[in-house]
Amino acid sequence: MRIGIQASYSGGFQETAAEIRDLEAAGLDVAAVAEVYTFDAVSQLGYLAAVTERVELLSAILPIYSRTPALTAMTAAGLDFVSGGRFTLGLGASGPQVIEGWHGLPYDAPLQRTREVVEICRQVWRRERLDHQGKKYTVPLPADQGTGLGKPLKLINTPVRERVPVMLAALGPKNVELAAEIAEAWEPIFFVPEKAGSVWGDSLAAGRAERDPALGELQVITGVPVAIGDDVESLLEFVRPALALYIGGMGARGKNFYNDLAVRYGYEAEAKQIQDLYLDGKKDEAAAAVPDDLVRASSLIGPESYVAERIAAFAEAGVTTLMLQPLDGSREARLRTVETVKRLAG
Repeated sequence: MRIGIQASYSGGFQETAAEIRDLEAAGLDVAAVAEVYTFDAVSQLGYLAAVTERVELLSAILPIYSRTPALTAMTAAGLDFVSGGRFTLGLGASGPQVIEGWHGLPYDAPLQRTREVVEICRQVWRRERLDHQGKKYTVPLPADQGTGLGKPLKLINTPVRERVPVMLAALGPKNVELAAEIAEAWEPIFFVPEKAGSVWGDSLAAGRAERDPALGELQVITGVPVAIGDDVESLLEFVRPALALYIGGMGARGKNFYNDLAVRYGYEAEAKQIQDLYLDGKKDEAAAAVPDDLVRASSLIGPESYVAERIAAFAEAGVTTLMLQPLDGSREARLRTVETVKRLAG
């Protein structure tokens, strides 16, 4: 079980980077940087590459729509180069609110686009001349759609690795199946070990049946709020607003993938209530409506013995990397939390 942490995008990045250096010394395995409608993740990952030595760096996630496939490949190869082969390319489709509302691009064919982006990236990393004739991407651009001067090119530099690892963030059945088929790693959200098999088992099995053995075993990376101690029960309340935000507010009615996941977990009535309250502006009430057992099952909050049991449950359900979201208020406390989880994970 590897231990990771996601860099905060709400504070000073130099302070965050300094903390990640300390966590690296304490045994941290992975440092991730998110990209939503924040500062871009790439510049911060490059900064982390320069100030760390061992920790693996992860984009979590780069939306597939916001860069051309070739630029995504170039970016991943560049980050892998400056980090000495420590980068994993985390990709995801994001959602219509961000892609259409922020990037001004149509949110169409996420499955097909994801497949083709990964195909193009791997072709670029192998330094083949880029010639891709797909349903969503045609490279070079056909002559009748431009000047006619485009020609197949190959990456000038030789990448550190011929295949940079790819992680796909996925929730829906077909998306998870695709991740199990073509990616080195899969990132679910709000992972509940006891329900993972019933919700995602068939999709994972179908994807693995088509998987190239050269990709190795599918790695499973998921984020978990964490607080360890005998007096941390009250911190469960800090998890509720985030769950309410995603289940209730990250999408419209009928177009919220996180709400769909809550329904598949068995919380159909609760998911509807959370969404109705959140979209009506009643955010506190929406947070209060999040089921207690969902908060507890998707977190690591409690005494050491309890957290150790939950870590074992995540491992038994197939999770290979826990991306910690420490609820501790200070840098020193977060450092202790990472050290403790590292020890409990064995």
